[in-house]
Amino acid sequence: MKILIVGAGGFIGGFIAREALNRGYETYVAVRETTSRRYLKDDRLKFVVLDYENVEQVQSTLSDTFRETGAPDYVIYNLGATKALNYLQFRQVNYQYLCNFVTALKNTGLAPKKFLYMSSLSAIGAYDEDNYTPAKISQPTNPNTAYGMSKLQAENYLENISGLPYIIFRPTGVYGPHEKDYLMMIKSIDRHFDFSVGFKKQLLTFIYVDDLVSAMYDALASDAVNKKYFISEGRVYTQDEFRKIVAEELGVKFVIPIKMPLWALYIVSFISEKWGKIRMKPTTLNLDKYKIMRQRNWDCDISDAVKDFGFKPKFSLRDGIKATVAAYKASKNS
Repeated sequence: MKILIVGAGGFIGGFIAREALNRGYETYVAVRETTSRRYLKDDRLKFVVLDYENVEQVQSTLSDTFRETGAPDYVIYNLGATKALNYLQFRQVNYQYLCNFVTALKNTGLAPKKFLYMSSLSAIGAYDEDNYTPAKISQPTNPNTAYGMSKLQAENYLENISGLPYIIFRPTGVYGPHEKDYLMMIKSIDRHFDFSVGFKKQLLTFIYVDDLVSAMYDALASDAVNKKYFISEGRVYTQDEFRKIVAEELGVKFVIPIKMPLWALYIVSFISEKWGKIRMKPTTLNLDKYKIMRQRNWDCDISDAVKDFGFKPKFSLRDGIKATVAAYKASKNS
């Protein structure tokens, strides 16, 4: 069985590649020329260097790579941008690159048995911040961020193209070793400070990277096709619970919680975004991220994934944070 992992160089991509090898797949990893390969060190990996802006180059490279072996059985498309200067940049990476890649696949006759696309919970936008009911996969979408809009646009493209059996994952916040955003929060708590925003109740959901990756392969191996799934641990947490778990795993005796009002976060995000545009470099804190941080309800219904391919997360937030903190401590001491 052959698998092609697109966007293999990032945090999640390295875990996808490792699990493919563990499951005995002949594993091809698609990267750009400038992509770091620090998490792709296994000699069994077969690299495919693609320029996603150039359909002809992608077609030629895919054709050369799979000429003798035939089409990959599966493709996991993990390529995407979570930070950008504006919507056009998000659209270019999260939508247009996907269109170009799929066009190249179809033009070369290399469409796989299944194509798994990594979308995001942000594709549906904010929902029920009064009663805090979980999001349903069937509910109307109304993304309120440029990132979410670009992800939804990619989803719509896959749903309307013929000849490509797809599965779409909408994971909640993914964390684990090497992930950067949650690492910033862990480092802050390690320094005895925990920053959060807004005074209204907020329900958070998480998925540990190993559970997300296992779900990918279980979905590919199942009868599931042409469907979308929310992926999370299956329970909600508050910021206080998150802080307590991280502090206990770090061995930090006290943490000072600092809660920023939303209006103050907006001002900081606005200034940070403008500074990023002046430097022509996306910043971690921007108005798109502000909308994500102000969202109060991140609960989502994973029952379809449980029913269709037996999704059962093994890592509670406690277990995942334990592993993440251990990797953080090891990196500090190396």
